[in-house]
Amino acid sequence: MMRPVFKTALLGLLTTAFLQPASYAETHTNSKQQIEQGADALERKVIDWRRHLHQNPELGNREFETSKYIATHLKALGLDVKTEVAHTGVVAVLKGGKPGPVVALRADMDALPVKERVDLPFASKATGEYMGKEVPVMHACGHDTHVAILMGVAELLSGMQAELPGTVKFIFQPAEEGPPPGEEGGAELMVKQGVLKNPDVDVVFGLHISAGTDVGKINIRKKGIMASSDDFKITIDGKQAHGSTPWDSIDPIVTASQIVTSLQTIVSRHMPLTQQASVVTVGSIHGGVRSNIIPEKVEMLGTIRTLSEIDRKRIHELVRTKATLIGESMGAKVTVELPYSSAYPVTYNDPALTDEMMPTLEAVAGAENVITINPITGAEDFSFYAREVPGVFFFLGGKPKGLPASEAAPHHTPDFYIDESGMKLGVKALSRLAVDYMNAHKK
Repeated sequence: MMRPVFKTALLGLLTTAFLQPASYAETHTNSKQQIEQGADALERKVIDWRRHLHQNPELGNREFETSKYIATHLKALGLDVKTEVAHTGVVAVLKGGKPGPVVALRADMDALPVKERVDLPFASKATGEYMGKEVPVMHACGHDTHVAILMGVAELLSGMQAELPGTVKFIFQPAEEGPPPGEEGGAELMVKQGVLKNPDVDVVFGLHISAGTDVGKINIRKKGIMASSDDFKITIDGKQAHGSTPWDSIDPIVTASQIVTSLQTIVSRHMPLTQQASVVTVGSIHGGVRSNIIPEKVEMLGTIRTLSEIDRKRIHELVRTKATLIGESMGAKVTVELPYSSAYPVTYNDPALTDEMMPTLEAVAGAENVITINPITGAEDFSFYAREVPGVFFFLGGKPKGLPASEAAPHHTPDFYIDESGMKLGVKALSRLAVDYMNAHKK
């Protein structure tokens, strides 16, 4: 089996730690030291991997070169590697030398159709095809950092293989941002294809870099940390007429206007806002071609975000009811497609598992740097894994210290920027979460 280069530096420590039987406390201490030293030794490699990925981004379900790059690294570590999972996903299994639980660690690989504006020597100049058009491509959400961090964790834990009491499954997932229209993809397809089986996963951990959170900080919360996401399409079929004689029409534009206004009352008049947030947004309306023609049809697209399945079901019912009844009152036919093209569940942190692993996160980052946050109305398809097995998902700081949060470019924008010094904490955190869980639940 091939061994990573950094193991040579740790050979003396490994030999001393493993030649004699150790108590749980001794083993735990040795593990912490190995992870701390291993993450330090790997930091430069992790940064280099990230820069290569940043310069060579690929869109969802098209991460062909990215997956080859990852698979080559994992195979060099001697791991059992499977490729072409959910199109371009890569899954590797590290079986420890002792029996124990199976821990999954996940990183997403895909980039976005965004043109980079950051002045970096490794800035993306890549292009790709999206919805039939050539578009610029950029890692504008930090998935390149996630991949590089997990590649580092795989190398680090491979160096501890003999003493690991359990198995680690490394999941490199495509299309977190959603597959191209008409295709399946992402975590949902990976779960469907059995990524949490053979061996059966007991728990799953994941992270997301945050451009608005200081380097060295970790943000987390129990239960719902990120919202469900359901897009919808509302089609209004009316009757076309000349703009000078609206009484001859069934006006889909006026109907659409009333529907938009009514949908905005769902959150403000039907949902318990003092308990948790929810969102209904209409982001697109298309209908008509001239000022003096009332069109026959209007189409609207929108998104719904909720933080519980109860709220999710309730809002779905209200969107359908309000749109349909308003259409009837106007004499129009209204069709509601919900969800339309994508649906992500709430990203849910298992409360018991979160409580169990909080000391680990506090140990690697410092208790003062692990912050409980309010839930976020953005969505993550990590939720599909955490719906099947207990999971913990957290945010890793990537904003340069001293930069005001108001000046940090948001995710999914051309100016998105990550301070690479924060990635080492990600390597330590995921490694410790896996090892500490296995040590606490070893057979």
